[in-house]
Amino acid sequence: MTVWEALAVFGAGGAAGAINVVVGSGTLITFPVLLAVGLPPVTANVSNTLGLVPGSLSGAFGYRRELAGQGRRIRRFGAAALAGGLIGAALLLVLPTDAFDAIVPALIAVALVLVVLQPRLAAALRARRARNGTTVRADGGALLLTGLFFASMYGGYFGAAQGVIYLSLMGLLLSEDLQRLNAVKNVLALFVNGVAALFFLFAAQIDWLAVVLIAAGSALGGLIGARIGRRLPPAVLRGVIVAVGIAAITQLLLR
Repeated sequence: MTVWEALAVFGAGGAAGAINVVVGSGTLITFPVLLAVGLPPVTANVSNTLGLVPGSLSGAFGYRRELAGQGRRIRRFGAAALAGGLIGAALLLVLPTDAFDAIVPALIAVALVLVVLQPRLAAALRARRARNGTTVRADGGALLLTGLFFASMYGGYFGAAQGVIYLSLMGLLLSEDLQRLNAVKNVLALFVNGVAALFFLFAAQIDWLAVVLIAAGSALGGLIGARIGRRLPPAVLRGVIVAVGIAAITQLLLR
């Protein structure tokens, strides 16, 4: 790797760390850069997952104020994220990519529709519960837990727009401020990246220079992203989510 290629990987890591904290989808920045500098696809994906762990950690730390009072929720969702992330990491090494990649753009598109319609859908669900005399569950019930498990499995496999999927599911099934949900999303992403990284350490080929460069960049980017993301109003944050999701779909369809 030349000096300029190393700088490009470091810069991609910084950008990915920032965008992962605000929305998710940083992999769509780092993965193509790793391919461009000559890494094989699976090695690039594995090295990228390891490199983004520090960014996930710094982003979760940056959102620590919004995490207050959500310990029980994080423990419950975190168990699903760890299990799903581990299975997804294993699938990356044993399955062909064609079938899984074909469904990813559609999955992101559905998540974007949910993000856009989330305020109306959530209001409709609240009205229905009020008519039926029921209340929203603080943990979202089995439906949300199942959705987060499969989203985490996808995240362990590839991870592009994983955060968009998390936010769409939690925004629809939980009565909670979007920034607080974004904080939970960052912790879940940390769990998925962390458990996948541990698995890859023992089971995959890794480019350690790429890992170090992305790790350094993503750690810095995560702190910057947290400072920016926490100040965005819900409507603006929702718009950023949609814009990033559309970019993700476009890139995945064209690559």
